[in-house]
Amino acid sequence: MNAETLQIFVTVAEQKNFSRAAKLLHLSQPGVSLHIRNLEQELDAKLFHRSPQQVKLTEAGGLLYERAKRILSLMEEARESIHSLQGEVTGSLKLGASFTIGEYLLPRVLAEFAAPHPRVDIEVTIGNTGEIVQGVRDNALDLGWIEGETAYPELTVEPVMQDDMILIASPDHPLALERSVPPERLNDQVWVLRELGSGTRAVSDRFIGSYDLRMQRTFVLNSSQGVKEAVAAGLGIAMLSRWTVRKELESGDVSRIPLSCGRILRDFALIQRKDAADSLAKRKFIQYLMAFAAEHTI
Repeated sequence: MNAETLQIFVTVAEQKNFSRAAKLLHLSQPGVSLHIRNLEQELDAKLFHRSPQQVKLTEAGGLLYERAKRILSLMEEARESIHSLQGEVTGSLKLGASFTIGEYLLPRVLAEFAAPHPRVDIEVTIGNTGEIVQGVRDNALDLGWIEGETAYPELTVEPVMQDDMILIASPDHPLALERSVPPERLNDQVWVLRELGSGTRAVSDRFIGSYDLRMQRTFVLNSSQGVKEAVAAGLGIAMLSRWTVRKELESGDVSRIPLSCGRILRDFALIQRKDAADSLAKRKFIQYLMAFAAEHTI
């Protein structure tokens, strides 16, 4: 029994699926299966109930899982403690970010963090909010930085900064030429929306629902860049984060619709599992993220 085999076992247990575990570990599925078979032979115990739908821990597997998590955590802690004596932060981080954050904010934090911490390996996953939340829940991600809201009992959710959502249109759109637009003027407009599961889509839906707006037609795109391009081309209006459209506003490719109802704010939140292993690399990264958030408070 070695650390690599224990990590493979823990990943299969958490993913409840050999294929997903193999993908996360960058191994072949047969290779993962072989490790598990060898471990079961070594312990002379069946560790998983296997079925086409799901892989579940046996009673023996449950006992090993709890102890394997502790062993791996202690090994990582020992490694970090030794390196900290030499003034180094080491380890690995699997970070997840929803699209707006991952494309417009996270790269800045990574640039500031990576330079003084060259021995921390970082893997980033960018997806919509729902995908990142699921990745953290499945232990595929150490941390998630998301737009919008989520509520699962196994997660901690810590708002770290606020985002300003704005309504945009092409520069020659009639609403973009007005000085103040009441929400009722938005009836019977064509809307360009993000996909379901997106934090941006959730804010748009909430705004449209709160004023009971009629939509003439909708187009759904799965990226903010696609939404911006569609709006600039005159397809319709859209609600996006101020972070995503700063350059387009400056260049005049899109214009802001000046709403009379005031600002529309949402939280950017840091999420992780309550039972997640701690590490010096994770703590240091969170410090950099919090410093960035404090500098960009709106």
